[in-house]
Order: sequence, then C-alpha cells, then structure tokens
Amino acid sequence: MIQKRAAQELPSALDQLSELKAQFQGKTPAIFLDYDGCLTPIVQRPEMALLSDEMRTALHEMAAVTKVAVVSGRDRRNVENLVKLDNLYFAGSHGFDITGPGGMASEPGGAKAALPALDKADGILQEKLQGIAGSLVERKRYAIAVHYRNVAEDQVEKVRKAVDEVLDTMPELKIGHGKKIFELKPNIDWHKGKAVMWLMEELGLNNGNYIPLYIGDDITDEDAFAELQGHGIGILVGEHDDKTAATYRLESVDEVRVFLEDLTDTIKQQSNG
Repeated sequence: MIQKRAAQELPSALDQLSELKAQFQGKTPAIFLDYDGCLTPIVQRPEMALLSDEMRTALHEMAAVTKVAVVSGRDRRNVENLVKLDNLYFAGSHGFDITGPGGMASEPGGAKAALPALDKADGILQEKLQGIAGSLVERKRYAIAVHYRNVAEDQVEKVRKAVDEVLDTMPELKIGHGKKIFELKPNIDWHKGKAVMWLMEELGLNNGNYIPLYIGDDITDEDAFAELQGHGIGILVGEHDDKTAATYRLESVDEVRVFLEDLTDTIKQQSNG
C-alpha cells in the first residue's frame, strides 16, 4: 500500500540530512531528477527554463561520483540540449526515450505504435485551439503538451474540452496532468517510475550497492515516488495539489543544488573511506 502525505508534513531533506544519509546503509545513491521546477524554476514558456551554471556544475560533479539521470516530460533531445552534459543519462517523454554515456539509446515502453495517433491529434489540437489566446500546443516525440498557464481562467474549460474531444476518438492516447498542462500520451502502462526501474536494471545498479533517490516537483513525478517507496528515497520540491508519496521535501531549486552538492561530498567521503 502506497503511503501518501500532504507536502507540508514532509521533513526537509536538508534539515534531516544525517537521518536521510543513514538510510543509505553503506550504499551509493543513484540520482534521478526531473528538470522543470527541480533543476530550473517553473517559467511562463518552456524554452525559458535555462539551467544555471551553478546547477550545471553541481550535476557534472555529482555524475563524476555516481549515476545521474534527468527524467523529464520534455523531449529527450530538448532536455539534453538544455543540460549540455555528456556524463548524464536522459530519459525524455516520461521515460519513453532514453540515452546516456557509452552509446546507450533505447525506447522502452513500446510507444512507437502510438506515433500516428500523436501526429493526428497534434494537427487537430493546433486547429481547435488556435482561437484561444495564450494556449500552446507543444508536440514532443512521444507526447503532446497543451499548455494553459497563459490562458484566461474562463477559457481553460474550452482547452480541456478540446483535449477531451480528441481523446474520445483516440483510444491509443491517454491524458496526463502536470502544472498548468494537459498532456496526451501513449495509452501504455509506462511512466517515470518504470523508467527509473528500467535504468536501475540496465545500468547494473540492482546489485545491492546502490539506492535510487528521485527528486521531482510535479504530479508526473508521483509515479516515481510511489515506485521507490520502501526501497528508495523520494524528495518532493515545493508542493502540488495532491498528496505525495515522497519521503522528504526541498523548498526550491536553490535547495536542490545545495542538497546535490552536499550529497556529492558525502559520496566522495564514502569512496575515500
């Protein structure tokens, strides 16, 4: 049974660092992180979410001592171009498209079959929503993100209705929810949590020497928190409307960076010790 709590009830990962580290029990944490709202603050438009030099350095240094993967709803190529580090793994489109060092390239989850439906849905939504100011239909390889952050409140229901109409005619697709976003995704039992477990297996990290640690801020990250409950650590950044399966909390992107820097030092000490 997955345990869920309100975000405000979670202890701070920074305040409880020693307790959190005690859970490693001599294991090295393998780090999985969302991008938006976790490595960069949430912004009005997706292309404005740029990684700071400090965060890039923190990621680079952490990837020198353990496995680090960015698990994002963004297109894998898009998030790779934003992070600009070649010692990380990238799981784009909620884990349907994964690449990494050593030539890793895989599309687990079987989403290719849904590409024709996504192509068709993209065209229909562009047409249906062109009259709604502030709406943005963003096509990704394995998803369509319909952004309504900049849509007037009395128009949001129209956006939702257009999305529902498309989904009603396309059983190959299903709805996903994020912050101010409706997402059309392949109707397949695959999500960020399964992508994390796939990477743990693929990278040989299920050998008892590693513990998965996932940091995310969004409703889509809950799949990963739930998947790791009992054998990993989930850290929620900020809060969202639902209860969370995470174990700890960080307040902000700045706190994420401080936490990563501290964790990198801990792993270095472990390996030197």
